[in-house]
Amino acid sequence: MNTDPIADFLTRIRNASAAGLKIVDIPGSNVKRAMTEILFDQGFILNYKFEEDNKQGVIKIALKYNDSTKVPAITKIQRASRPGLRKYSASNSMPRVLNGLGVSIVSTSKGVVTGKQATQMNVGGEVLCYVY
Repeated sequence: MNTDPIADFLTRIRNASAAGLKIVDIPGSNVKRAMTEILFDQGFILNYKFEEDNKQGVIKIALKYNDSTKVPAITKIQRASRPGLRKYSASNSMPRVLNGLGVSIVSTSKGVVTGKQATQMNVGGEVLCYVY
């Protein structure tokens, strides 16, 4: 029984990146799909594919590495809000990750978006994770 599926999602990406794997399989959900699309749009992953099965589906993520040095594009991915201690942020106080070089992923009433998009839409929400 997994009590925090988002932390499991982030841990699978972190472990696959540290092991140098090219593809990682993750059990699907709507929030994880939205987070995957944000990671792709921000250039942290190479590609992704949603596969349907009889259960919840599978997300296949192709991780991105530097061609010459083999360093992963995701150097750090960490959970901000967790089940025991939720972290919320207003639109005017969204956290900046690595002085603007990283991305915070926020769950808002308008959907799962980046912290910068949430500020532009003038909505606050739960800060799910930081990626850089």
